[in-house]
Amino acid sequence: MIRPVTVVAIAGAVCLGTGAASAGPCGQEITHFEQAVRQSAGNPNAGPFAPQTVNAQLGYQPTPASIKRANARAWATFHATLSRAKQYDARGNDVGCTRELATAKRMYNF
Repeated sequence: MIRPVTVVAIAGAVCLGTGAASAGPCGQEITHFEQAVRQSAGNPNAGPFAPQTVNAQLGYQPTPASIKRANARAWATFHATLSRAKQYDARGNDVGCTRELATAKRMYNF
């Protein structure tokens, strides 16, 4: 489970690029998505998720450390994807921006 402090810190990091995101072709969509992410900060079930691993399918129980690592990887992947969307947006590449933003939206559970 993600600690509320972590969620607030991560949501704050997502907010940093909000102003620059609205400059390109899909910037407004990025801004709306980031607002939704910030608003979900109080929801303990909100956040990015990753596919289930093979070990999880074999009946292995997760440890607190493995859960923490999986959460960190999910957040890192989410932020990298959203960052790529912003980079494409800044370059005026609507196709790349839309694709990366759609990927980030699929990753995030509200």
